[in-house]
Amino acid sequence: PDGKPISLFESGAILMYLAAKTGKFLPKSDRLKYQVLQWLMFQMGGVGPMLGQNHHFRIYAPEKVDYAINRYTNEAKRLYGVMDRRLATHEYFAQELSIADFAILGWVWRHPRHQVDLNDFPNVKRWFESLMSRPSVKRGFDIALK
Repeated sequence: PDGKPISLFESGAILMYLAAKTGKFLPKSDRLKYQVLQWLMFQMGGVGPMLGQNHHFRIYAPEKVDYAINRYTNEAKRLYGVMDRRLATHEYFAQELSIADFAILGWVWRHPRHQVDLNDFPNVKRWFESLMSRPSVKRGFDIALK
């Protein structure tokens, strides 16, 4: 911005910056832009933290705590249900492919870690498979997994 380097943290802020810089994946109209931003905030405030806790207690915690594992497994399934209901009537989380989809995709990609079967959430499964079949998304995951 203003011709000077900028340092950012927080994935949502980085995605908003990149969308503004490139003019892609964040609609210009206020109505559509705020649809995208609400789903981006859903990822930042719900999907990321809750599924991250799911990963921690299920995979990384040195002591397995049944209460925590059950709580975050149930919360993961609740969040997948919210996403599935939205995607039942929309191809993407907003009216078009956006930074919200990319933010959520990185977490849904780990659905086996959440003990979530995408067959239980057919709309999420359709959306996930559609995005993962995009050549640019494949390239991105290939880079990230190296």
